[in-house]
Amino acid sequence: MTVVAPGSTQEAAALLREDARVVQIAGAGTKHDWGTPPSRVDLTVDTKGLIGIVEHVAGDLIVVVRAGTPMAQLQAELARSGQQLALDSPFPQATVGGSVAANTSGPRRLLYGTVRDLLIGITVVRPDGVVARSGGKVVKNVAGYDLGKLFTGSSGTLGLITECAFRLHPLPTASTFLRCQGLSDPARAAALIRSSQLVATAIEVDAPPGGEAEVAVLFEGTPARAEAARALIGGELTDEPPPWWGQYPWQPGGIGLKLTAALSQLDLLLALREKHSVHLRGSLGVGVLYAGLTPAGQAVPGPGSGARPAAIDAGGVGAGGGSVVDVVEQLRAAAHAAGGHAVVLMAPPGSREQIDMWGPVPGLDLMRRVKQQFDPGGRFAPGSFVGGI
Repeated sequence: MTVVAPGSTQEAAALLREDARVVQIAGAGTKHDWGTPPSRVDLTVDTKGLIGIVEHVAGDLIVVVRAGTPMAQLQAELARSGQQLALDSPFPQATVGGSVAANTSGPRRLLYGTVRDLLIGITVVRPDGVVARSGGKVVKNVAGYDLGKLFTGSSGTLGLITECAFRLHPLPTASTFLRCQGLSDPARAAALIRSSQLVATAIEVDAPPGGEAEVAVLFEGTPARAEAARALIGGELTDEPPPWWGQYPWQPGGIGLKLTAALSQLDLLLALREKHSVHLRGSLGVGVLYAGLTPAGQAVPGPGSGARPAAIDAGGVGAGGGSVVDVVEQLRAAAHAAGGHAVVLMAPPGSREQIDMWGPVPGLDLMRRVKQQFDPGGRFAPGSFVGGI
């Protein structure tokens, strides 16, 4: 397999126009084990040559950045101007393009939104080598098709992202965390915060099987709102996040799922941790939780979590004697009953082939038509996306 690293959008366009081999895109490799591997790869396009900020208009809170730029490097550059791209990544070395392609977000999505909310412009190279641009440096730009939303979460199946334009936010003057341990009803505590006038930046929960659940709430700016929240639900105030903050509840070799639910049904998801012996962690502010199933004998990550190993053994037997497939399907059914869905983000070889990674996907026919329009030859990461796209 050949690996190439174009240094510009124009180089990438010439490469794809002249080379008709089957392609996968590589960034920092932080999520290379997510989803399903491509059925075939002849050429890897590495984005390490697409580095750096193209333009930073600090007065307008706008940045244009190349897709191979590490998120940590971008944030450090923006911080010099007292600004930030309000996207959290569990992997500081993750690239901008990879974060967009995987649609990753973290705790602060409650206040700031996700990639789709912050991305205002994008430059991509289509599989046929044609350069396409959408949006620009104006927050309310509506010219052309919204390629940004289309490419967000596309997992490298539609084309190569080379540049992204984002709207920025000022760095907060202060950050205060309210940590509440041993709550009998974390979902209710979160509902009290959401229904108040306190405007939390994030409301997160860490709920290991066999251990106490902890709720952590982030407030930015004046600490007065954090004090009011403590009077509402109790807990302790600190300037530092808990050690599990913004981290996924699984480790290499485990199975990781993304679960969503209606806010009013979050208690149904939280009840899954004991029933299926899973580690849950994520946002009680927007109804997105991550579930970790860890092979027997491995400790569930998270300092101080007090978690016992989850009951998924090397032979693929799940909690209560059910198979891995059974456990995943029961989690998926519970998420659907709670008004959401469940996607398996990662699973080790052996389990991955048995599991339905995506579950039912509304709009699959439309997604296939989009793939056909952008990549009629099926050159980009074939078979790696939902429905074998």
